[in-house]
Amino acid sequence: MEIRPFEAGDLTACGALLAQRHRRHRLAQPLLSPRFEASETAVAEVTAAFKAPDASGAVATRGGVPVGFVLGAPKASPLWGPNIWVEAAGQAATDAETMRDLYAAAATRWVDEGRTAHYVVVPADDQELVRAWCRLGFGQQHAHAVRPATKPATKPLAQDLTVRRATRADIPDLARLDLELPTHQGLSPTFSAGRIGTVEESLDDWADDIDNPEYATFVAVRDGTVIGSAIGCALEKSSSHLGPARPDNAGFLGYAAVFPPARGAGAGRALGTAVVDWAVDSGFDCVVTDWRVTNLLSSRTWPRLGFTETFLRLHRTIGY
Repeated sequence: MEIRPFEAGDLTACGALLAQRHRRHRLAQPLLSPRFEASETAVAEVTAAFKAPDASGAVATRGGVPVGFVLGAPKASPLWGPNIWVEAAGQAATDAETMRDLYAAAATRWVDEGRTAHYVVVPADDQELVRAWCRLGFGQQHAHAVRPATKPATKPLAQDLTVRRATRADIPDLARLDLELPTHQGLSPTFSAGRIGTVEESLDDWADDIDNPEYATFVAVRDGTVIGSAIGCALEKSSSHLGPARPDNAGFLGYAAVFPPARGAGAGRALGTAVVDWAVDSGFDCVVTDWRVTNLLSSRTWPRLGFTETFLRLHRTIGY
């Protein structure tokens, strides 16, 4: 086996490897888009990854035939540190062990460039591939998940709890709830470094967006007081779940939060159910969401609502 830098001449063969990987993945996750099983579509995704600014990677060949590749590119946001990202279309191999050699070759350049925060999006059902990355020092950080657009089995709500569509009168509560998720994820055991905005910023955003028909906003109310919120939209509105990770005609559970004193009474599940019901009524074929796996609340609530993991985002920081 030969390992060398990825070149433009590798695009067609590596696109075929990605298409093969996606066919295997859809055996476990049929809600994923069949489009990426076609070599021409997969080649287009690999080409986009190769042409991303400052992209680089490696390819493995046997007898001159590619048997694996990895491609990464940095994101500009300082949130991710001095980073490199291998997105959902950025890797495939006929043998998972080959990925360890590919990463070793590609990461030499990445670290030489000062990119020491590494992120990789891996099919959750490919346990050998996940294990190969874990044996390179990576650990789970984030999960992408999907469920069919079928109405969940309802659980009786607490007598004083209701869920309804949000109105303009709810804007002050919605603005405060916008801060709850990033605040919660800054705590143990997630310790996210994400920026926490201000209530004033959220008030301005909601004043502009509350009547936007492309978003479905729900609030949970207990004893006449708003205690939580959730937002649904078409998945196309999301900047995540890219390439093979993006199912067709999918709704998106994009946000949900409950004030801390009100947690544990079923409001989060009720809000998630409301978004799924909205997606069903809106004609979507499936519903997608994602969560930090270290967020103890969401990583338990959403699987119980029927979401199953499709991709895992793994993370490694070099030098510590």
